[in-house]
Amino acid sequence: MNWRFSYLLFIIFLLAACSKDPPIYTEEALNGYPEEVGKIMLTQCAIPGCHNDKSYDAAGGLNLTSWEKMFEGSRNNAAVIPYSSEQSFLLFFVNTFDELGPSLTPLMPFNSDTLTKEEVILISDWIAAGAANDEGFVKFSDNPSRSKFYVANQGCDLVSIFDAETGLIMRSVETGSPTAIESPHMVRVSPDGNYWYVVFFSGNMFQRYDAATDAFIDEVDIGNGSWNTFTISSDGKTAYAVNWNADGSVAVVDLENMQLLEKYQGSGLLEWPHGSTLSSDGKTLYLTAQTGNFIYKIDVTDINSPEFEKVVLETGQVPNPLSSLDPHEIVFTPNESKYFVTCQKSNEVRVFQTSNDSLVDIIPTGTFPQEFAISITTNYLFVSCTEDTISFPGTRGSVAVIDWQNNTFVKSINTGFQPHGIAVDEAKQLVYVAHRNIDSKGPAPHHTTDCGGRNGFVRIIDMNTLNVISSYKAEVSVDAYSVAVRNKK
Repeated sequence: MNWRFSYLLFIIFLLAACSKDPPIYTEEALNGYPEEVGKIMLTQCAIPGCHNDKSYDAAGGLNLTSWEKMFEGSRNNAAVIPYSSEQSFLLFFVNTFDELGPSLTPLMPFNSDTLTKEEVILISDWIAAGAANDEGFVKFSDNPSRSKFYVANQGCDLVSIFDAETGLIMRSVETGSPTAIESPHMVRVSPDGNYWYVVFFSGNMFQRYDAATDAFIDEVDIGNGSWNTFTISSDGKTAYAVNWNADGSVAVVDLENMQLLEKYQGSGLLEWPHGSTLSSDGKTLYLTAQTGNFIYKIDVTDINSPEFEKVVLETGQVPNPLSSLDPHEIVFTPNESKYFVTCQKSNEVRVFQTSNDSLVDIIPTGTFPQEFAISITTNYLFVSCTEDTISFPGTRGSVAVIDWQNNTFVKSINTGFQPHGIAVDEAKQLVYVAHRNIDSKGPAPHHTTDCGGRNGFVRIIDMNTLNVISSYKAEVSVDAYSVAVRNKK
């Protein structure tokens, strides 16, 4: 053999021996990710100094070393929300292409080449399809009876749905019409936990969703209005939706067939009605008159022939639309022997005896008391005081705690900036508080979406200690306004 030819064969052998084979991704090595997604996550994200086991705590608490750990979330809650790439902030920090949505800093991978357009689209499409693991399983899809809580974000027509066990946002559902912002103002869950409903501040629809899958089911046209609140009968068959206007109205909805049964309206009949509650026997509907010194008491024994009267909140006074009280919301005690009314102008809660609608007590609160959440396993009534700047100087808002059994003020809790929506989770002994955070003096959001605006957030109160759980703060969408809890019966 020619020596030159032998030398050439030797060099070829060395080059072949030193060449680097592409990595072989096994099912185990992908750590639950689908192959193409896993290649990106494990080689460009879950790396030393960033989102791996050793470094993730300094990287926002987000661990991307496996699909399961990704769904443990971060200090700002869920980085990936199945079926919602538009609300999954992980995507915003790897995207550098304007046409693909928001791009936020610091860009990831940090101090490295950014992802290609094809890689960003791959991750976006994966999330939009459910962000399933390598076996096709979509997170949070395995338990139709899952306990959840819902937050209506009226700035972006979104409802953020939380898994109650982990406290993570598990879904983000677009509500209302896709062509306009209608502002979901209140969300409520049916008594049996099978459905959730939403009304809109600027719209005409009353919508129903499946609480097992959170899929839209149907809607009923209740007419144009500023639909602020609604209450559901204890048997889950009827809802009363309240249109907050100078000439307001009430839409009576058959929830079994999703049909409009009746409309209570007429000149001077209802002036700025807002808060609503219904007796457990379904016979008496109370509404607050938000600009006034009175509430409406309506006998709806025959829903087609309601009987109206006004209950004055000040002893010895007559109904007056110009008042120092301005009642906002109303709630019964569990045994319905009393009801409580927030008076947003006088910064107090007024207590009334149900049997004769007499004033029993007046309880001072923080500034601008708004929403109620009452516990049936404790004596606590929680009140969001959205604009309170006195209880905790330097911030805006507080949550007042009242002993509803004894009509006494217990304490104020500093939950964060502009608390509004509030709901009790009896099963977990927690109180969920949604914070609007629309004031520019509030805390800067961690991220934003293509909806724009300032994101609100959720904090949690431990009912056993009456303290905020300091380690928990979940950023949601714009103007987090209403909260509802689902514990399936």
